[in-house]
Amino acid sequence: MERLIEEIIVQLVNNYRGSTGYRTPLVGFARADAPGFARLKEAVGPGHLLPRDLLPGARSVVAFFLPFTPELVEIHRRDPYVSRQWAEAYIETNRLIGEICGVLARELEKRGVKAAWCEPTHNFDPVALVSFWSHKHVAYLCGLGTFGLHHMLITPSGCAGRLGSLVVDADLSPSPPAAGENCLYRRKGTCKACVKLCPTGALGVEGLDKEKCYRRLLEVDAYYADLGLCDVCGKCATGPCALGRP
Repeated sequence: MERLIEEIIVQLVNNYRGSTGYRTPLVGFARADAPGFARLKEAVGPGHLLPRDLLPGARSVVAFFLPFTPELVEIHRRDPYVSRQWAEAYIETNRLIGEICGVLARELEKRGVKAAWCEPTHNFDPVALVSFWSHKHVAYLCGLGTFGLHHMLITPSGCAGRLGSLVVDADLSPSPPAAGENCLYRRKGTCKACVKLCPTGALGVEGLDKEKCYRRLLEVDAYYADLGLCDVCGKCATGPCALGRP
């Protein structure tokens, strides 16, 4: 079952014909009753859902990461603002993640397995700025990486990309937790490139000012109003950890 899930995700990404380019997806698994999911109510917020809230009878969780190409990262890094290509990638990848989850659900249903998922973004309280289902924390529990100073998940393929996840009522072999720290700052106390790259000063060693960051996202959304909803920035994701473990 694990191999089938991975093959479907990779095939859908390889067959994608949008303007956004991707590298090979990463896929991880966790038990739905793993203690870490209950702890997300403290780490993220008391309203964070449990796997069984998405799917009664949930037994496993699947997380996947769609890493962007080096070319896209370089374009975004060099752009003095948020590049149009990055904004388009945000929209296209969210759409692709939804497609992946839908195809997986249909294919698993043919094998008697039920699946449920939460949309890849905009599943948060816009006032408290707290997620109801944090894909990055779910991906962490599925062994896909560790958190960086920029509060994003750094996978073996970096942090420049998008995460998706779904819950199933089948037993899948859990992935081992990520070994060590992938963030240079957390590992050696060096780097802090993401702090320097933040255009608003919202990100610092002491933490993230969510409100200041979100105001920037809404500004970008208004700037690219012709594209559709694209409240995105991602400048902090273009540093040494963008494409892999530095």
